[in-house]
Amino acid sequence: MADILHLPEEARSRVAVEERRREPKLGHRKFKRDRHKRIKVAFFRYCYYDPAFKFFVEQVLDADFLTLPEATKRTTEIGEQNSTDYVCTPFKHILGDYVEALEAGADVLVQFGGPCRLGYYGELQEAILRDMGYEFQMLNFSRGIEQGALGWAKQCLKTVNPDINIPAALPKLAATANMAVKLDEARDFYLANAGFERERGAFRRVWASYRDALRAATADRDINEAFREAMDAMRAIPLDKPADPIRIGVVGEMFTAIDERSNLELDEKLMAMGVEVHRMMNLTNRFIRYNEPNLRRSAADYLTYDMGPTSTLTVVAAHRYAQEGFDGVIHAKSAGCTPEIDCMPVLQRISADAAMPILYLTYDSQTSDTGLDTRLEAFYDMLSMKKEKTK
Repeated sequence: MADILHLPEEARSRVAVEERRREPKLGHRKFKRDRHKRIKVAFFRYCYYDPAFKFFVEQVLDADFLTLPEATKRTTEIGEQNSTDYVCTPFKHILGDYVEALEAGADVLVQFGGPCRLGYYGELQEAILRDMGYEFQMLNFSRGIEQGALGWAKQCLKTVNPDINIPAALPKLAATANMAVKLDEARDFYLANAGFERERGAFRRVWASYRDALRAATADRDINEAFREAMDAMRAIPLDKPADPIRIGVVGEMFTAIDERSNLELDEKLMAMGVEVHRMMNLTNRFIRYNEPNLRRSAADYLTYDMGPTSTLTVVAAHRYAQEGFDGVIHAKSAGCTPEIDCMPVLQRISADAAMPILYLTYDSQTSDTGLDTRLEAFYDMLSMKKEKTK
């Protein structure tokens, strides 16, 4: 404050107000681990994968999973006020989640955040949280990857539980991946059909019941049984689906393209319009079954080199949607997401070559539902008119 004493009184007042605005809204509480209690582990909020996170913590790490309530405006404000303006919105969302997890008593925070700069954000978020006065342990999946899959798994597991039985934990780790795959497969069916249900909310009820069943799962057989029951239930839902519905593919970075909080429920808005929604970007396609060279070869006219993070999958997905005659594509990204900005000229080429419209959506913490609704409605109307002309 000494540096501003030479300023006029009005200017000093403005600076003081700005300094107060930037102060975190939280006190500097410290959470220390009680050795006599079970370890509480928390993930950040991410899409629909919380059952898989819970299974990983309870069945693989042999710890207690800390479930976070729905995010609120306060969650976002905490992340914004303790982050620089120049980081992406997912960073701010995750930081807010971590603070609320620590407030709720988490001992360990898990950061698996991604193939882009988010892969480096774990250390930065850990430093920010420690500067705020929190004591905790960070399980950062970006550490130890140079040791290979087995070495990485051992390091991650022992970070949380040094007494863990590695041979018993590894099959459970495979079951965690199976749950993520099953969640993605069920979600794909949901996106393609929920917009045409005769009874409003039927798909949502089955989806909610499915996730509840997965949260109770303790073994691979439970996961597979829950999946079979959910798929049977969704296939049994009566539909009023036209023979040639409007089909839109969603592409983009791994948070904004998938996470409902990050994209303001983009999927639900599209399905409410009666759209068949498709999205290749998910944990299965980007991590579990990801083969970048093969993907790149499938779109060789547009890709020569690995563009990094989520770029290859973005371009390949858009190319496939064009080949399959989709009516349009939506490209969703966070403000300042460099890899996805690099994709945009390639997407424009695909759009021109296939005469397939692409809507570019950039989200930040100020993006509003009203503005998004207006753009989506205009895009839908354009696709509808284009479809009518081609009949």
